[in-house]
Amino acid sequence: MTAQPARLERIGPETDSVVDVSPFKPPLVRAVFRDVTPMHVSRSATWAAASVTRTVLTEVITAARRAAAAEARKKLIPRDLLSAIDRNVELEVGGKWYDHSPTFKGLNGVVYDAEGVIVPPRKRSRTRRPSGVAGAHRFEAGVRQLLRNQGVTAVPAMVRDLDGIASVFLTDLARDAAMVVREGGVTRFGTVTLVTSDEPDPSPSPSPSLQDSLRALSTRRGDARTIGGDDVLAATTIQLFGDIRQQALAEARGATQSYSSTQLIAGPPVEEEVVDRPPVREIDRRG
Repeated sequence: MTAQPARLERIGPETDSVVDVSPFKPPLVRAVFRDVTPMHVSRSATWAAASVTRTVLTEVITAARRAAAAEARKKLIPRDLLSAIDRNVELEVGGKWYDHSPTFKGLNGVVYDAEGVIVPPRKRSRTRRPSGVAGAHRFEAGVRQLLRNQGVTAVPAMVRDLDGIASVFLTDLARDAAMVVREGGVTRFGTVTLVTSDEPDPSPSPSPSLQDSLRALSTRRGDARTIGGDDVLAATTIQLFGDIRQQALAEARGATQSYSSTQLIAGPPVEEEVVDRPPVREIDRRG
């Protein structure tokens, strides 16, 4: 009889916090990374990407829930998503999904090509690079878990939009993390301040902790074939801005640190089955 590999045991609340850090499981995250890059993805990068995606989707659902609560509803509809983004532009993520979703039809403005010709929305959404749109269905289980965590439900169209936003966001995050590895760090980043048209520009400087964080991520350490946790954090500074960026970075650092601590206690986990693996054909060799 073939010996079964030992499974990762849950030892104390710290292990629970790592295992439950995100409803988007490691096999799904790794599958998304494989869609955009042949580079190896470390376990810390997997946990960091899952954590950042969870933070973003949680904030989107929270804002949509508030919009629904204003109308005394607990079931979210696409209009709540539009209200959430309208009230907080930091939540405008996964933009490639907008060209695909009926919810955003007519709201994306006009796009011109290099010759000044209007690009039709259908052609605009076609691209040879993986955008995350095709794999959006893989995120439904995680999205529904986040909805349950906040005590709300959503109509199917809203669930599809959340699936799509999660998929496109994680795909963009993976692509930027790979770019960080290739370029040896973050070569382009800045800060964004939101003000209304009648307010003077306060021109604030980032907090010292944020400045130190961005400066540390500007120079990469490690081999050029593996995406690490810091590479995902660096990609997060490209994808997000404002308060949600700081929150996502803080939670992702906590997730990766807890994961590293758990491995010292329980040993390396058994690799889970890869998402979307094709079935293996069994050959009957009986003559």
